[in-house]
Amino acid sequence: MDGAQATIVQTLLTWEGVTQHPHRFGGVELRLGSREIGHIHGDWLVDIPFPSKVRDEVVASGQAEPHHILPDSGWISRYLRQPGDLETAIALLGRSYAIALHQRSKRQP
Repeated sequence: MDGAQATIVQTLLTWEGVTQHPHRFGGVELRLGSREIGHIHGDWLVDIPFPSKVRDEVVASGQAEPHHILPDSGWISRYLRQPGDLETAIALLGRSYAIALHQRSKRQP
């Protein structure tokens, strides 16, 4: 999907505390502080970390697939093939962001 990466990055950079970095395996990594909330490979694939319970729920609901390289991890992969996939990927990144915010608030006094 042409422009998917730019759209996702532009959207997430409007979220408080999100920063953009090069990803070690190519693409763009998005973080909240030092925690990665997901990364994008070109205009075709988004990988997002979740706790295993959330990952299982997301995969069972059909919103994503197990990670394309690490299928037994908490990571999921969302392929971007049609316009609806972009909205789903942003929503999943939003869920990862919310989890990261919650975990960060538990660590701060």
